[in-house]
Amino acid sequence: MRNPLLEDWTAPFGAPPLNAIRPEHFAPAYDTALARHDAEIAAIAADPAPPSFANTVAALERSGQLLTRVEMVFSNLTLSETSEALQEIERAMAPRLAQHWNAVYLNPALFARLDAVFQARAALAPEEVRVLERYHLDFIRAGARLSNEKRARFAAINERLASLATQFSQNVLADEQAWLLPLQEAQMAGLPESLRAAAAATAKERGANGAYALTLSRSEVESVLSFAGDRALRETLFQAFTARGKDNAPVIAEMVALRGEKAKLLGYDSFAAYKLDDSMAGTPARARALLEQVWAPARAQALKERDALQALVAEDGGNFRLAPWDWRYYAEKLRARLYDFDESALRPYFSLERMIEAAFFTAEKLFGLSFRERRDIPVYHPDVRVWEVAREGQVIGLFYGDYFARPSKQGGAWMSALRDQQGLDGAVLPIILNNCNFAKAEPSLLSFDDARTLFHEFGHALHGLLSRVTFPRLSGTNVARDFVELPSQLYEHWLEQPEILTRFARHHRTGEAMPRALLDKLLVARNFNQGFATVEFLASAFIDMEFHAGVDAGTAQARALEKIGMPQEIAPRHAARHFGHIFGGDGYCAGYYAYLWAEVLDADGFKAFKETGDIFDPALAARLYEYVYSAGGTRDFAAAYRAFRGRDPGIEALLEGRGLLEDGKAA
Repeated sequence: MRNPLLEDWTAPFGAPPLNAIRPEHFAPAYDTALARHDAEIAAIAADPAPPSFANTVAALERSGQLLTRVEMVFSNLTLSETSEALQEIERAMAPRLAQHWNAVYLNPALFARLDAVFQARAALAPEEVRVLERYHLDFIRAGARLSNEKRARFAAINERLASLATQFSQNVLADEQAWLLPLQEAQMAGLPESLRAAAAATAKERGANGAYALTLSRSEVESVLSFAGDRALRETLFQAFTARGKDNAPVIAEMVALRGEKAKLLGYDSFAAYKLDDSMAGTPARARALLEQVWAPARAQALKERDALQALVAEDGGNFRLAPWDWRYYAEKLRARLYDFDESALRPYFSLERMIEAAFFTAEKLFGLSFRERRDIPVYHPDVRVWEVAREGQVIGLFYGDYFARPSKQGGAWMSALRDQQGLDGAVLPIILNNCNFAKAEPSLLSFDDARTLFHEFGHALHGLLSRVTFPRLSGTNVARDFVELPSQLYEHWLEQPEILTRFARHHRTGEAMPRALLDKLLVARNFNQGFATVEFLASAFIDMEFHAGVDAGTAQARALEKIGMPQEIAPRHAARHFGHIFGGDGYCAGYYAYLWAEVLDADGFKAFKETGDIFDPALAARLYEYVYSAGGTRDFAAAYRAFRGRDPGIEALLEGRGLLEDGKAA
C-alpha cells in the first residue's frame, strides 16, 4: 500500500498531501518513524567521537524528522477533522509516544554527552548556547538526573498521563458531538440573523426535528446567552455547555495526583512549582500575586455591574435573582441603554471575509507581508483555505485558515503548525494553521469578540510565519508559556483602532463603512462589562493554580472559588471537567495565568505604539519584528521584551485597558 506520509511531498512548497492521507496510513507511518528515530538516537548516544555541539546537539536537532512530520499531520487532524478511526489511533499512540520520548530523555549515555557539551559551552555562538541550554534543561526536567528506580516510575507516570489527556479531550468532544438542541421559530426571538441562518443550516445538515438547531460551539453559545429572550433556552444551553466533560472527574483526579508525584520525583513541592520554574513568572507565588493584584479591582467592578443588572431585571418585572445564564443578556440590554449601542448591530459590518482582510492588512503595514490565496494546495476539508505569505518579494511560508465549527472539530480556537521554520540545513518554510469555530453561514458574520479571536489566533500564526531562527527547538512559538501569548494578544489591539475599523468594518451587503456614530459607540463601550470578563477569566486561572498546588483534586475548584469570593452570578470561563487548556495536555497546566501575564506585556507594548502617534510606527514595528515575532526562543524573554520596549512593563496599561482604573487608581 502506498503511504503518502512516507513519500516525498510534491505539492507546492512541499505541503502535505492532506487530501490523500487516510487513517490507515498512520500506524505504518508511526512504526517506520519511531524505528528510524530510535536508530538515530542510538547512533548519537554511541558515537565514539568526543561530544561536540555538532555531533550531539545539532544531531539531536536533525533527528526525528519523519516522526515530527507524521506527528504534526496526525495531531492537526485529530483536532480539526477527527473520526472514530483517528481517535482509536490516538488512544493507542498516546502511551506509545510517551514511552518513546521517555527512552530519549532518560537515555543516560545521551544525557552524558549533552552534559559534556553543556559544561564546555563558553566557546559557542549565542544561538548555539541558547539551544544547548534549552536541550539541557529539557532533559533535566524530563528526569535525566533521576536514579534508575525513579526513572522507571517517572516514565510510567508520563505514559499514563498521555493516555489520560487523550481520554479527557475525547470525553469533552463526545459530549459536544452528541448534543444538539432543535428549536422552533418562537424560541429564536432576539437572535441575530447570522446565527439564525447558521442554526437553520445545522438543522438541515443534521436532520434535526425543528426548523433550527443549536450546537455547543462557544461562538453560538455566547451569542444565544447574549440575545435570546427565552430565559429557559438560555439556561438549557448554559447548563449543557458547562456540563461538557461530565465523565472527567476521575480522569482529573488521577492526572492531578500523577502530576504531583512527578514534580516531587524531580524535587519540587508541587506541580505548579515544577511547571513555573521554567517560565517568566518563575514561581507560583509570583504568578498568583499578579492574579490577586488584578482580582481585587476586577471583583469590585463586577459587583457594581451585577447590582446594575439585577436592578434591570427588577425593572423588567423579573422576580428572580440574576443567574450566570442571565448575565450576558441583561448586560447587552444595559449596554444598549447606557451607550445607545446594540452589539447585534455590529454583525453586519463584521463579515469573516472583511476581518481576514483586516488581519492581513495589519500584517502588511507592520511587517511588510503580502498574502496570495492558493487553490492548488491540498487540504483536509473543503472549508480550509490556504494563502502563500511573502515578505520583501520572497515567500516565507503558507498560512491555512479553518474558520468554521463542525462536529468533527474540537471546540475553541487555536494556532498549530504542519511544519516549523528552521535553517539548520537550508531554509525550511513554515506551514501554519489557524482554527476557529465560527457559525457557518453565507455570509458568515462575526461578533466583535469573534473578530478579536480571529486577530488573536492570527497573531500566533505570525509568530510562526515570521520566525527566523536556525534551530527547530527555538522556532516560532517554542517559547515560555507566559511569553507565547504576547504576539497574539498584542495583535488584538489593532482590531480596535479606528484606522482598521473605518477601512474594514463595512456592511456585508452594501459595502458602506460602519457609521461613525456606531463606531464611536463601539469604542466608548468597549470597556463595558470588563469586571465580568476579567472575573470569569481569573476564576479559571485560580482554579488551575489550586489544582496544581498539591491539594485534594475533589475539592480544588470549589475551594479556589471560595478563597477568592467568586460572585455566584458569574461562572468561570472554563470549569475543570472541560478545561482542555490544563487537562487536555500539559501545555497550559499550572499556566493558564499566562494570558494575564502576557496581557501586562501586550497592553504596555501597544501603549508604545500609541505614544508615537502612529499605530504602525516603522521603527517600533521593526523592533517588534526583530525581538518578538521573528526571534522565537533565541533570547531570554524578559530581555527580548526590554529590547523591544526599552524598559520593563508596568501593570497600569492592563488595568486601564480593562477599565479597572478610577482616577489613576485601581477601581
